[in-house]
Amino acid sequence: MVDMHAAVDAGRARSNNEDSVAIDPGAALAVLADGMGGYNAGEVAANMATSFIRTELGRWLREASSQASDAEVRRAMDICVDNANRAIYSASNTHPQYAGMGTTLVVAVFRDGKLLLGHVGDSRCYRLRAGRLQQLTRDHSLLQEQIDAGLITPEQAAFSANKNLVTRAVGVEDTVLLETHQHDLQGDDLFLLCSDGLSDMLDDAQIAQLLLAPDAQESLERTSRALIAAANDAGGKDNISVILVRASGGANASAKSWWPFRR
Repeated sequence: MVDMHAAVDAGRARSNNEDSVAIDPGAALAVLADGMGGYNAGEVAANMATSFIRTELGRWLREASSQASDAEVRRAMDICVDNANRAIYSASNTHPQYAGMGTTLVVAVFRDGKLLLGHVGDSRCYRLRAGRLQQLTRDHSLLQEQIDAGLITPEQAAFSANKNLVTRAVGVEDTVLLETHQHDLQGDDLFLLCSDGLSDMLDDAQIAQLLLAPDAQESLERTSRALIAAANDAGGKDNISVILVRASGGANASAKSWWPFRR
């Protein structure tokens, strides 16, 4: 059983929207992308990524997921993201107006008491469990590399001029590595997928406070609106996209191979 809600807002500083979200509750699939590139190219890349993955991976999950192993689902995620990457890369190289476009990506598949999570770039997935907010993804960004190397502290990173410089993106090269992880599900878990338009405007404590509000327990839609409103109140310097998911797992199913994708 999966309850999902997705919302996107242009923010207060930009007239166009280069974020894109897609959900498929029937396939227990959520996809979020934050595009980059000149003119409207970022919007094109993000929309291509979410549309392709929702269609292709969503179809595979509805047809095969109940009989597939976790490893097979992760492989299907890899193949589908690879195909989306090739499509965006090809478009950027054949249409001058799309040159250099790319997008971040978060893909979440909920199944059998587990979350299979993949990401590229600095869009994020958080989990709220027992009142504690945890970031499940680790940014593919220059800023994160500097933190990991001990060059700056997380507190200094909040004021860095190197924000939003990603080290990995979908569509900028002919191949891309999707980082994937598996997480268990518990009954009270609430998951948040978001672009940096939210996470740059609100710190973890502010996000947790909004997710813990009484409305968050009653309506994912109201909680999405509250998150976006808070990000806009803090400046709204970028497009803001959020997906909220509550999921409960089921029994494990036996494995069977299904491979309709081309690689």
